[in-house]
Amino acid sequence: MPTHVALLRGINVGKAKRVAMADLRNLVEGLGYGDVKTLLNSGNVVFSAPGVKAVEAAQRIEKGLATRLRIASRVTVLTAKEMRAAIDDNPFAAIATEPSRFLIAVPSTKADLQKLRPHLAKDWSPECFALGSRVAYMWCPGGILESGVNDIVGRTLRDAVTVRNWATISKLQALVQAA
Repeated sequence: MPTHVALLRGINVGKAKRVAMADLRNLVEGLGYGDVKTLLNSGNVVFSAPGVKAVEAAQRIEKGLATRLRIASRVTVLTAKEMRAAIDDNPFAAIATEPSRFLIAVPSTKADLQKLRPHLAKDWSPECFALGSRVAYMWCPGGILESGVNDIVGRTLRDAVTVRNWATISKLQALVQAA
């Protein structure tokens, strides 16, 4: 059963960072991880790595991308337990009715998440913003491009964050559970 979920930044965005998901699967398998599954052309992969810390797996995948595939990409890895908590702790389940406008921001580290704490005091209406134990939740009912909360998260954390919509997060969780 997969124990980790890797989220790659900037993969498949623009021609310079395209990676075939078969190549990504082969890379992760070549690093010795098992139960490797990718999600569409999304730069997301679930895998088993019992006893391996998420930060260690992220570093190994980043290095492998650079050396084997000649792609520079930051990688964030969540444990299956952290992924489950992100789903279960969703504070906006009752109001976030459009999965493509409900975003989950995953900082590189738990410590990076704390950099967002000062922004909780602002009234983001009609948007909503909350912090979980490992992720930030952003409900953007007016759309992502117009979102002030999405903008501030990006400006605050820069390349130390990756964002996925709820539909993608749900599909990744399904992959973790299916194995």
